[in-house]
Amino acid sequence: MRAMGYDFDTVIDRKGTNSLKYDFVREHGKREDVLPLWVADMDFRTAPEILERLEQTVRHGIFGYSEAGEDYFEAVRRWYRKHFDWQVEKSWLLRTPGVVFAIAMAIQALTKEGDGILLQQPIYYPFREVILDNRRRLVNSSLKLVDGRYEIDFEDLEEKIRDEQVKLFLLCSPHNPVGRVWSEQELRRLGEICLRHGVLVVSDEIHSDFTYEGHTHRVFASLSQELANITVTCTAPTKTFNLAGLQVSNIFIPNPDLRKKFQKAMDAAGYSQVNLMGIAACRAAYETGEKWLTELKQYLAGNLELVRHYLQEHLPQIGLTEPEGTYLVWLDFRKLGLTEEQREDLIVNKARLWLDSGAMFGEDGEGFERINIACPRALLLRALEQLDRAVHGGQIT
Repeated sequence: MRAMGYDFDTVIDRKGTNSLKYDFVREHGKREDVLPLWVADMDFRTAPEILERLEQTVRHGIFGYSEAGEDYFEAVRRWYRKHFDWQVEKSWLLRTPGVVFAIAMAIQALTKEGDGILLQQPIYYPFREVILDNRRRLVNSSLKLVDGRYEIDFEDLEEKIRDEQVKLFLLCSPHNPVGRVWSEQELRRLGEICLRHGVLVVSDEIHSDFTYEGHTHRVFASLSQELANITVTCTAPTKTFNLAGLQVSNIFIPNPDLRKKFQKAMDAAGYSQVNLMGIAACRAAYETGEKWLTELKQYLAGNLELVRHYLQEHLPQIGLTEPEGTYLVWLDFRKLGLTEEQREDLIVNKARLWLDSGAMFGEDGEGFERINIACPRALLLRALEQLDRAVHGGQIT
């Protein structure tokens, strides 16, 4: 492994920084001494090149109403052309403070109360919440776990779309939490089903920059003009460069009619410009962050290797669902034979860890836990050792 130019090993104290992950433990009902590896932000400083651009913005000292100009779009356009062979047009682009917000806007703009919206559980839990909170019908076509790998049940999915008169499909690509990077063949088959039944697609591709060796992310809307015409593609630099607190996302809608409806929903919500720091950070990330990201992905691959080998050697009763993408790892605790409450006690009170319970991702996630491996290796090893001692009846001091 070649030497790195960026530092991902330093453990940074995030307490006292208004960090959701570290400063609101008690508010989430956890004990104060847990090591948090749940919410999907990283425990690394963002790229120094991005920090420099943000510092320049701060030093200017004026934080008035701001808008993203041509240079911003060009940075985004070049990134998606180079990394995903996707040619985007400026007219397609709308900006939102986040992907979940964009999904809510799409639901409000493109469906009506009572309409069926399909997702594939286990899935990122805000998908379920935003469907129900907007008084739409949640239709689930569960992913199938086959020999430790999740697959799409295409027959069930099409049956659900037809029988439940589904209007919108929320696609998670790469998939959170199971880590699948859908193949082009899988995406095309999904697209054929949606086109056949007149189903619109909102594709959450926020994790697209994180794929492991041997796996390539394909933008769903890039596969054909027909698919582009039915798709709202949700992207952001925030997962990639650890910028979630700056709240900036780029939403691409090639179909002008869908785009007009989406814009009208945003107008109704009273939202207009993204914040100044988000604009500066996004442009800097896509203009200067590639080298940092390359090294980060190498480091994350090393973290995944640590998890893989540690579980094999010390905790073989906990299964690793091999991720093809994302920095989130889906662990199978079912062989421990614990109830949800017993597993929570094991992880929080005995191992002193804060993970995301699989039950949060739907009934299909029960018995699993999601762990975030985007942290210095020393923290990850500490977490694994604490879990090891807890499972084997040891005490955490």
